[in-house]
This record gives sequence, C-alpha cells and structure tokens, in this order.
Amino acid sequence: MLDFDAINADKILTRYDIKMESSEKPETIAARILPKDPALKKVAEDVMNLKGKLIEDDVKAALKSNAPEIVIQDGLLKGMDVVSELYGRGIYYLPHVMVAADAFDKGMKLAEGAMSTEKKTKGTAVMHAAEGDPHDIGKNIAAVLLKSNGYKVIDLGRDVLVDTVVDSVLKNKPNFVTGTALMTTTMSAFPRITAKLAENDVHLPFIGAGGAVNREFVESFDMGVYAVAAKDGPHLAAKIVDGWSWHRLREKWDDIIAGKI
Repeated sequence: MLDFDAINADKILTRYDIKMESSEKPETIAARILPKDPALKKVAEDVMNLKGKLIEDDVKAALKSNAPEIVIQDGLLKGMDVVSELYGRGIYYLPHVMVAADAFDKGMKLAEGAMSTEKKTKGTAVMHAAEGDPHDIGKNIAAVLLKSNGYKVIDLGRDVLVDTVVDSVLKNKPNFVTGTALMTTTMSAFPRITAKLAENDVHLPFIGAGGAVNREFVESFDMGVYAVAAKDGPHLAAKIVDGWSWHRLREKWDDIIAGKI
C-alpha cells in the first residue's frame, strides 16, 4: 500500500511560474518599464521609490524639455506601472502603493497645471469609485489618462452614493460613465446605477472596472462595458464619442481592447 505520508510533494505543489517571477529583482523589473529619457526616468523613479519630497522638483525639470502629456504618460504613469508590477508580485504591499500614489498625485497636479487650457474637449466622462468602496487609485489613474487624451472628467471621488452618480449624469449629460470597485461587496452599485438611469431614459455606456469585477459581471446588466485596465479607457472613449452604443462596444470589445479597430 502506498505510504502517502512518505511522499515529498514539494516539487508537485511548486508553482514554477511564481517562483521564476519572484526571483526577478525589482531593478530588473524596473529596467523593462522605465523610460530612457533621463528627466522622465527620474520622475518615474520618484514614483517607484516613493520619493514624494522630490517629485515636484523633478516634474518641473522634466516639463522644461517635455510636453505635460509626455511627462504624464512616459514619466508618472511608467512609475505607477512599476509599482503595479511590484505589487502584483508581492514585492510591494498596499502601504507602498498608497505612498507611491501620493507622489503620483503631487506630480500630476503640476503636470495638469501645465497643460494647455485651449485644447478642445473630445467628450465628457463622469467617474467614481462605487458606493462603499474607499479605493480610488485605479480610478485616479484612469482619470489622468482620459484627461491627457483630451476628455473632460467630472470626478465624483470614492464611496459615491448611487443617487449622486445618477444626479451627476442627469445634470452634466456626459458621453459615458465609469465606475470602479475593488470590493465584491460594492460592485452591486453598478447595475443599480444603470437601472436608475434607464428609468430616466438615459442609455449611455457605463464602463465598469476594478479588481472586484470581470467582463461577465459588467455585461450582465444593460449599458455595462468592461475595462480590463485604466489604459483601456481612451480606446473605449474614442469609440463612444464617435457614436458607438454600448451594444456595439460589447460586440467589438475584443478588437477594441486589442487595438485592432
């Protein structure tokens, strides 16, 4: 009879993909993501290394030779990309992400302040983190990407009441709404919002995102269109302002996210 107690299951139970990832050093991960331009790299490193005290001076320096949109896209956001990678691999923890986000926000205020106010607005988005959800880092990054791509953003913040979102949509008449949820206990706010919008004869795309949701859930209610990551926002927004309905966005979703159309 086989003696299971005598079996060494270490090799059987080892996740070699995780073992390989965890063996990669943070500096190696960063080298793959950080920009080559010295000024932009310094900005990205300030975010990555949680250097909130240095970020403002380094953003000002980068703005001398780069457009604000470039500083945002290739500096600040690249830094957050590294932070996200380190967090996903268990190298960084939530406190690290929060401090990095604070440095990111400081840099963003300067970069946004330097952006031209004459840029024509492509469209308007109402954005929020779901009722009961205090997590807004992903929403903030998505807002940055939309702003830098020429969209007006009405940011309602985090833990936003369903009725507050609906009232803002009725008042501001945006092209689309976005909601993020990092807690499964809060994602039920999304279909409640779209149901109330339908009661008011409003049928605009509702982009749902965040760690708690997936495509299946977001497409389970009318108006819902899933976004995998913040970078998907501008791609979806471009189709929306071109007149695409939420039905068509769902139908062509794979090609949009893949950048084929």
